[in-house]
Amino acid sequence: MTLKASDVSVRFAGVNAIDHVSVALDQGEILGLIGPNGAGKTTMVNVLSGFQKPAGGAVSIFGDDAGGRPADWFSCNGVVRTFQAVRLFKGMTVSENVEVGFSTLGIGRAQARRRAAQLLDRMGLASRADQLSGTLNYGDERRVGIARALALAPKFLLLDEPAAGMNIAEAEALGTLIRSVRDDFGCGILVIEHNMRLVMNTCERLHVMSSGRTIAAGTPSEVAGNAEFKKAYLGSEAA
Repeated sequence: MTLKASDVSVRFAGVNAIDHVSVALDQGEILGLIGPNGAGKTTMVNVLSGFQKPAGGAVSIFGDDAGGRPADWFSCNGVVRTFQAVRLFKGMTVSENVEVGFSTLGIGRAQARRRAAQLLDRMGLASRADQLSGTLNYGDERRVGIARALALAPKFLLLDEPAAGMNIAEAEALGTLIRSVRDDFGCGILVIEHNMRLVMNTCERLHVMSSGRTIAAGTPSEVAGNAEFKKAYLGSEAA
């Protein structure tokens, strides 16, 4: 039960944004996709969610070829993602934002509202249900974005910098939430994140990219001892 990119390459104006990278995300695991700015992480998530067609390689869901499929096909087949910039409907309430997710499943409005209330309660956002999304703080915005993604019942949830702008306490709470989402919903979760404390404490496996290439992969402890990882994050002297 895997979402997989095999030997994928992406080029923009002749530049290799991704250069023959393979990534696999299993259901029920939390995978961190990390690397310096410009490493190709978001481009890889775009490939895995149908927002970017690779120049080479293949993408598959549960072993079925997903090559050339549009983003809405990926979401209908269990691959749901969030974005660096939270794209909430600012003039709608928190509940209404989550109800939109349920409505895409063909659920009636009353049932969508009930299910949204249950999900918001599960996410610790019940008190925000009737609040306009445009008035939320940054941390709550991101939690609502995750709730809306979960409304689509994902088999794979791809989170692009979910802790951006959060303080230490908020990021720790997010890590707890990510683990509980995996436990409760059974989905595989891929996390792109620069907060290394969150990554190391939350993810079971890491895939490290730099300049469009894979430079390390393994458990957090294995990656922490990798010379290429140290060089990319700490400089050549640390390696």
